[in-house]
Amino acid sequence: MSISKNKLKILYIMKTLLEKSDEKHPLSAADLNRELGQYGLSADRKTIYNDIDTLREFGMDIIQNKGGKDIGYYVGSREFELPELKLLVDSVQSSKFITSRKSEELIRKLEKLAGEYNAKQLQRNVFIYNRLKADNERIYYNVDRIHEAILENRRIAFQYTEWTIKRELVPKKNGAYYAVSPWTLTWNDDNYYLIAYDEHADMLKHYRVDKMKDTSLLQEQRLGEEKFHNFDLAAFSKKMFGMYGGRDEEVTLLCHRQLTGVILDRFGQDAMLIPEGEEQFRVRVLVTVSPQFFGWVAGLGDRVSVQEPESVRKEYRIFLENILKRYQ
Repeated sequence: MSISKNKLKILYIMKTLLEKSDEKHPLSAADLNRELGQYGLSADRKTIYNDIDTLREFGMDIIQNKGGKDIGYYVGSREFELPELKLLVDSVQSSKFITSRKSEELIRKLEKLAGEYNAKQLQRNVFIYNRLKADNERIYYNVDRIHEAILENRRIAFQYTEWTIKRELVPKKNGAYYAVSPWTLTWNDDNYYLIAYDEHADMLKHYRVDKMKDTSLLQEQRLGEEKFHNFDLAAFSKKMFGMYGGRDEEVTLLCHRQLTGVILDRFGQDAMLIPEGEEQFRVRVLVTVSPQFFGWVAGLGDRVSVQEPESVRKEYRIFLENILKRYQ
């Protein structure tokens, strides 16, 4: 056997163990030799035993069943355990911004990490009502370019689009290009967002990645590092409602105690809840004041009210009055 075939042999043994073995399906030396035959290779038992020892020394967790009817070798621990892969598959299937075709591709790749038999457990449907899949794959190219720009410390340019009544994405601002400094990506409310520094506005802004078009890298280096230096992504997500823009305000809410879990889920476990009588509590939180914030408050009905500041209270009242006018 040539040197090249010797090298291939141990690689194919590793491939076969990863793909076709588990605790319930160990492979004997004869089984492994039979698999090698599919690649035009062969080996005696002693050679296979030596190769398995080499793979163990390399770091593979190869376990040998010595008793019972299932005698042979199998891969014990893997890079990803089956429950972890199930979690990833569920995330891919339920994600709105990943197209159906790309979901299938990603799941097939994840299945290869599980082995032939465990892969069958990953081939399951996740039923999520009212969950639509994206129908374009622009997002993958955008993400790739954004990561490249961040790695190379460069700015990016792109057109930003919006939906028309004809269900077409058309560029905003008559097709003008946005030039920003990308700093990070985040996933919020089933959409992928770029958080970047806009030097003209001198502030951090966010953009939906699937609405970015013709994204390209610029030669200029990124700006706004001082703005992003103390940026807290978790705090940013807490105060945003649907990733819509607005001004930041500290707002006091008076809530019924039934909303304790809702408030902690929304603003985090460190939110300070101050009891107000037997049935209510106050909480002061930083939010981005916007119609989306008011919509969230309205959705909680009479179990919550905006107490302070008075300016936000007034805005919320106007928001509600304008809605009521539509029904008069």
